[in-house]
Amino acid sequence: MAAELHVELVAADRNVWSGEATLVVARTTSGDIGVMAGHQPLLGVLESGPVTIRTSDGGTVVAAVHGGFISFADNKLSLLAEIAELADEIDVQRAERALESAKSEDDAVAERRADVRLRAVTGN
Repeated sequence: MAAELHVELVAADRNVWSGEATLVVARTTSGDIGVMAGHQPLLGVLESGPVTIRTSDGGTVVAAVHGGFISFADNKLSLLAEIAELADEIDVQRAERALESAKSEDDAVAERRADVRLRAVTGN
């Protein structure tokens, strides 16, 4: 059995996901990082991007995360996001419309947010 770590994914407005995991992959300002039990303590700044959590029961949780911080110590990983939503909460058609709207308005921030939401759902 793989070693586990406790994960808390929290957005400014709610606790998004909490549980045990074997691996978490997130995008930081230093690049993508994978965290497993026993990882060296870390503190980093999250970039907008999908976060993938491999749960201890063999499942996968994917969330679209927009900014925030990642912290790991004592086998506890905290992802403190400005905005976060689970892939299964994302309305794909609405995200596609938001992406098109952002492109037509030349709004790079909104375009990035919509793109991350779609990547979290599609796995691309």
